[in-house]
Amino acid sequence: MMRQWALTDAVEVKLNEYDDFLRIKETLSRIGIANNKTKRLYQTCHILHKRGKYYIIHFKAMFALDGKQSDFDVGDWERQNTIAKLLSEWDLCEVENKDDIKHVSGPQSIKIIKYTEKHNWDLVSKYNVGS
Repeated sequence: MMRQWALTDAVEVKLNEYDDFLRIKETLSRIGIANNKTKRLYQTCHILHKRGKYYIIHFKAMFALDGKQSDFDVGDWERQNTIAKLLSEWDLCEVENKDDIKHVSGPQSIKIIKYTEKHNWDLVSKYNVGS
């Protein structure tokens, strides 16, 4: 039986400036699983603001948080943590608990679309925050 997902499975981050929320939101729209033939990228993570805290969270975990069926697994968790680590390395945020990203094993089959290239891609979000 799969273990129940909890908010503690997301990566809590601290923003440097308030505007960083929008920067991270836009950046996350360009990180995910890509189909290079169709030039379609499926966004993997979102930034969540809940009870005064910010989290980098996988879209499947967002479904679980909403009480919907989700098959969030270890691979998804590793991709989420890899993405949080990248955001931290790019100085967009600071990871609150460094243990969350300490054991990231490298690229987790994610693609990062450059901002200047995003017009060439169909950026798809499988979860719509606020709906």
